[in-house]
Amino acid sequence: MHSATVVLVVSVFLASSVEMVEALTIVLAVGVTRGWRSALEGAGAALVVLAAMVAAAGPALVLYVPLNALRIAVGGLLLVFGLQWLRKAVLRAAGLKAKHDEDAIFAEHVAELRVADGSGPARGRRDATAFVVAFKGVFLEGLEVVVIVLTLGAADHRLGLAAAAGGAAVVVVGGVGALVARQLAAVPENAMKMAVGLMLVSFGSFWAGEGVGVRWPGSDLALPVLVAVYGLVAWVAVATLARDRRAVVDVA
Repeated sequence: MHSATVVLVVSVFLASSVEMVEALTIVLAVGVTRGWRSALEGAGAALVVLAAMVAAAGPALVLYVPLNALRIAVGGLLLVFGLQWLRKAVLRAAGLKAKHDEDAIFAEHVAELRVADGSGPARGRRDATAFVVAFKGVFLEGLEVVVIVLTLGAADHRLGLAAAAGGAAVVVVGGVGALVARQLAAVPENAMKMAVGLMLVSFGSFWAGEGVGVRWPGSDLALPVLVAVYGLVAWVAVATLARDRRAVVDVA
């Protein structure tokens, strides 16, 4: 398997897993407080809509957009996405930004839903509030996954592989959620976001470069090198920011 293929699969799978953990937190909160039937129906409807978006938009991107133009556009988009993820992950690793606490997020959603209309769980009947909240949570978190699947898959003409990796993440996270539910709070989300950020930035640089005519040494083998270089830069940034933070605390 080529290095580019490995990086593509891992990038899509990790990015999808992170977003689906956040979506699952919302669905669990809705199911616990409002009832599982409507929560699962809302989540299922959102997944159907997202899959339809991939099926409709993906082939059009692959068939009708010139490859170099697509790689420039996708490369720029991935750089924006990747730098956002990487910035937040670096700040969290350095202690300058609070890490995601899925337990706290779960409790917050539960509290909001319990006071939504004061009616409590809708047992044996459909609950519009539960359906809408679950649909919105899964759709919004999944929309970022769709963008990543379409951009990564279309730019390298591997849409099927990217969609399969994203679908696998949905199945794995959903299966783990059904088995262990709240234990998903133990998932090292910041480490996953750091890895995804590094891969997205690396893909963005690689494809934007190819789009403007850059010939990377070793072709696809340049991707792991880019990941390593950006990883080194991120490590230096974390170490520097953490040291500066400790220095400020010591002075204070």
